[in-house]
Amino acid sequence: MAQRIAIYSRKSKFTGKGESIENQIELCKQYIRVHYPDMAAENILVFEDEGFSGGDTERPQFKKMMSEAKTDGFIAVVCYRLDRVSRNIGDFAKLIEELEGLGVAFVSIRERFDTSSPMGRAMMYISSVFSQLERETIAERIRDNMRELSKTGRWLGGVTPTGYASESVERISVDGKKRKACQLILLPEEAGTVKKIFEVYLETRSLTKTEALLIRHGHRTKNGKYFSRFSLRNILTNPVYMVADKDAYRYLVEIGAELFSGEKDFNGEGGVTAYSRTVQKKGRANKIRPPEEWIVSAGKHRGLISGADWVKAQEYLRQNSAKSFWKPRGNPSREHSK
Repeated sequence: MAQRIAIYSRKSKFTGKGESIENQIELCKQYIRVHYPDMAAENILVFEDEGFSGGDTERPQFKKMMSEAKTDGFIAVVCYRLDRVSRNIGDFAKLIEELEGLGVAFVSIRERFDTSSPMGRAMMYISSVFSQLERETIAERIRDNMRELSKTGRWLGGVTPTGYASESVERISVDGKKRKACQLILLPEEAGTVKKIFEVYLETRSLTKTEALLIRHGHRTKNGKYFSRFSLRNILTNPVYMVADKDAYRYLVEIGAELFSGEKDFNGEGGVTAYSRTVQKKGRANKIRPPEEWIVSAGKHRGLISGADWVKAQEYLRQNSAKSFWKPRGNPSREHSK
């Protein structure tokens, strides 16, 4: 088996500054030239994940590296810093155990840790604890910031939902300074399509029938494509369309959402803004967080669907999901004919 070394580098997003992927790789190569002087350049394999979080190990190049470690082997995996590999203690401990089982050393050049010695392993575990603590502290700080922002009911940016556009506005903060913010403004034609989607779904209780009717009438998404059942479900479950009325308030209290507007603010004049509702990961569909993790307020935009109708749509979707789960996997007619 060839003597090979893997270099692993990661950055959460591209900035072109600081510890860029290129800088990390070059520093790792310098380390290898000093400590493994006989290693041929062609036997140094580089694995790069840019735009991925260190919160878990669901990264394409990381997975590829571990697969090659098992099949073709490495004498070492070298990274610039521990948190480039993982900020999660459990994932990190599992990785070190797996590499040890494969006879692969792990080297972090920034912290000068090397798993070939017991002290190096111990110090690495201690460092990984602080790395996870830092990640969780940052996450909590972001959540605290969202709580404050939710009180304004403003749009925080990102892909605007069908029916709306994002508009930049100036506001005066408590310290008297001018601040720029974004708010959602209604797009009448798209808003009409959203209302049609809810109307048809509430009547048919079927995503398939709703999809077919929209295609038949030529309704399309912002990108000019026909609506799919997946995109329809995303629209039907998005609280942004719900009018902030009494029914909306009761529902949000029932599901345990973290509310930053009082009942008096749910007066039927605006829509609902839900922060921290999805987990977004590059290359993967957004995952909806449990309702108790949502941060919700009465928004500054106009809602499109009454609270009662929006809640009714959620109930129909839940009922359909339950039916789909319990649906027999075989051919029902064949079963009855026996």
